Order: sequence, then structure tokens, then C-alpha cells
Amino acid sequence: MLMQRSKKYTKLFDSWDFSSVNYMLFGLGVFTILLGYYLMWTGDTTSFQAVKLSPVVLVFGYCVIIPISIMYKSGNNSDKI
Repeated sequence: MLMQRSKKYTKLFDSWDFSSVNYMLFGLGVFTILLGYYLMWTGDTTSFQAVKLSPVVLVFGYCVIIPISIMYKSGNNSDKI
């Protein structure tokens, strides 16, 4: 019974196309987003840091790094269908 469950779960994750590079890029995106919110939180209300720098960092995290982490395919995964 236990052996059947483990085979079922390994088959599910074998078909998952994300590699460790995808997870590292996603982690970098989450870190960038957290950094943007931290910059916004520590800056004064009308400071350059809170008004201009942190939104740029947040947009870069949300609109560049996270989508790249989802769409990236390494050469090892290209033969999987």
C-alpha cells in the first residue's frame, strides 16, 4: 500500500517541468519583491526611495523575474512532452 502511494507521487512530480533553476529564479523574484516592499516601508512618504526606487524594484520582480522563472526551460527538459 505504501509502495503504491510513493509511485503515484513520483509520477506526478516526474511530469513537472520545473527544474532547480526555475525554483532559484522564483526565489530571486520573491526576494526582489520583498526588497521592494522593505524599501517602501523604510523610506519617508515623499522620499526618492519610497516613491521612485521601490516601485521600480517591485515591477522588476513581479513583471520580469517571476515570469522568467515560470517560462524558463533548460536544455535538459526540452525532450519531455
